[in-house]
Amino acid sequence: MKLLRFGPKGNEKPGLLDAQGMLRDLSGVLPDLTSAHLGRASLDRLASIDASQLPLVAEPVRYAPIVADIGKLICVGLNYSDHAAESGMAVPSEPVLFAKATSSIIGCNDAVVLPRDSVKSDWEVELGVVIGTRARYVEEGEALDYVAGYCVVNDLSEREYQLERGGQWDKGKGCDTFGPVGPWLVTADEVGDPQKLDMWLDVNGKRYQTGSTRTMVFTVAQLVSYISRFMTLNPGDVISTGTPPGVGLGQKPDPVYLRAGDRMALGIEGLGQQSQTVHAWNPALIDG
Repeated sequence: MKLLRFGPKGNEKPGLLDAQGMLRDLSGVLPDLTSAHLGRASLDRLASIDASQLPLVAEPVRYAPIVADIGKLICVGLNYSDHAAESGMAVPSEPVLFAKATSSIIGCNDAVVLPRDSVKSDWEVELGVVIGTRARYVEEGEALDYVAGYCVVNDLSEREYQLERGGQWDKGKGCDTFGPVGPWLVTADEVGDPQKLDMWLDVNGKRYQTGSTRTMVFTVAQLVSYISRFMTLNPGDVISTGTPPGVGLGQKPDPVYLRAGDRMALGIEGLGQQSQTVHAWNPALIDG
């Protein structure tokens, strides 16, 4: 099942994508797609609905963030060994964790706005893991039972802020608009094994990232279990699991960074695609 939210900012509605790829309006069933609807019983009730009886929605529409009340966006750094190598960093012996501010979260095709005076903003296609059941000290063998589903995340990063401004990654990761998620939350039963998903990212039509979750250093199950030992994972929290090689920082002979007017396109097998245009600093694009 592919769940989603659509509509202009402040007027989003819940929806789903039916088996024929048609967008259906769920607002007659629930007022919005929130963390309260991500547990197994709630997802089973939604799956039992005859989607053909739901109103069709004419596209194109704005795809909003997949859950109305994402509580935490926890990210994993250097979780692909070849990305660690291109970044000039060692493969970690334990997962590297950092947080993106929830104010960074936007719809999958919303405008990406560069921070004022940004010179090293970068892209990262990542698998997002959406928590459906509260997880605290869970065992690895049971960890996937706590997952509601998966989504595409673009973990945008301002490398100067991240690496040259005191060593605090959060500075370069939590900028406004630096967390596009979606277009859909694809439920775990439809995805199956999350370690078999191909992923890609283009900038201005050029393929920069080609990878697969097969090469993750720490699997989704390992990450859910590990993170749940340091913090409670609540329904609606999202774990962004790291990026394969091909980021702008790692380009040879010189890094390549985002500039106003650039166009990113990215996707993950079975989870849909995103597309964002990069803009110079303009708070109206963030707030509007």
